[in-house]
Amino acid sequence: MTYVERVLKNLKKRNPGEPEFHQAATEILTTLAPVVEKHPEYEKAGLLERFVEPERVVMFRVPWVDDKGKVQVNKGYRVQFNSAIGPYKGGLRFHPSVNLSIIKFLGLEQILKNSLTGLPIGGGKGGSDFDPKGKSDREIMAFCQSFMTELYRHIGADTDVPAGDIGVGGREIGYMFGQYKRIRNEHVGVLTGRGLTYGGSLVRTEATGYGLIYITEEALKARGDSFEGKTVVISGSGNVAIYACQKAQSLGAKVVAMYDSNGYIYDPQGIDLAVVKDIKEVKRGRIKEYAERVPGSVYTEGCKGIWTIPCDIALPCATQNEIDEQSAQTLVNNGCKYVGEGANMPSTLEAIEVFQKNGVVFLPAKAANAGGGATSALEMAQSSGRMFWSFEEVDAKLKGIMVNIYHNIDNAAKEYGYEGNYVMGANIAGFIKVAEAMMAQGVV
Repeated sequence: MTYVERVLKNLKKRNPGEPEFHQAATEILTTLAPVVEKHPEYEKAGLLERFVEPERVVMFRVPWVDDKGKVQVNKGYRVQFNSAIGPYKGGLRFHPSVNLSIIKFLGLEQILKNSLTGLPIGGGKGGSDFDPKGKSDREIMAFCQSFMTELYRHIGADTDVPAGDIGVGGREIGYMFGQYKRIRNEHVGVLTGRGLTYGGSLVRTEATGYGLIYITEEALKARGDSFEGKTVVISGSGNVAIYACQKAQSLGAKVVAMYDSNGYIYDPQGIDLAVVKDIKEVKRGRIKEYAERVPGSVYTEGCKGIWTIPCDIALPCATQNEIDEQSAQTLVNNGCKYVGEGANMPSTLEAIEVFQKNGVVFLPAKAANAGGGATSALEMAQSSGRMFWSFEEVDAKLKGIMVNIYHNIDNAAKEYGYEGNYVMGANIAGFIKVAEAMMAQGVV
């Protein structure tokens, strides 16, 4: 049994009932085998065992009172996974599906994703099984304040800097930041994704979606191609999907489909993004309203069917495991040539295998959706220096980071004999930096 196989077997044994964490760890560790073979000192130092074990896991109850005066209780989590190259950095997710397995898988991925940005930030993740949907602003505030009343003990501008994720936008960040400031009596960059009036950064809202398009654009460019005239399918209708759509359209692509958790819209003339923004950002409505407002568009209940729409480029921007083996094969059969992951682990391992076997250029999440984390780190830099950069400055830095990520993962894949395999390239390029830092710091 190899070192990697032994670590993976022990991980599954020690962490039963955590399928998402097992999936992420399997995908990452199996691709690191060539690196480990070149560095036998890693095994002696127990490096992989330490890499897959969080430095700290915090679990806590979050009691709050709803509008009817009833006490509700949710679970809160913060997994501080690895701080070898900088403070823990990673989002907070508020969604009923949140459990320890999902937070650990996200935290493990975040280590490599943050490493790939080239910025000094470690990996972490957190959240709660609280569902913001259908809650009043007062209920959201009550929950966020209770959540931060425990979380504040474990975070700090130079320790752990959370950001937003699914279910956590500007409203939630604002309520949590206000409570942190109230308790600690200090105004510091402890959360990113803050409003522009109290320390936030321009481009943060657009960052993950823009970053996804920048790295995909570079992959296209490397093959003498571009977004011009391409048909694109994007899953999701949150920040990542909306701003990926916006940037893709600005580069000449035709985005024909988007979805939310209820179903998807197909507009053969190209998505009218102003209508989507009005529905999702202003009215907080459901995507099915689009079909009622835009002639020629069609709404279909359920989400999986979106991958049956023929496209040149698929950009999954919703949630984990939304593309399975069958959907991947359908995309390939319909002529899809590029897949860029805007969400975290949206493709199953079987789906990835289908893409790679059929020559699809597959850009994995830890590289393709690193733009959010990168811009969060740029927000941290602005907070530390009491500076405020223009939209153009931040956007240029973001594009430079994403272009560099593409070339770093491309070079790493080539160096280890896996040219074009960007899953290998991303994992290896991200891991080497973290491994060197861990080795330098001793057994900690």
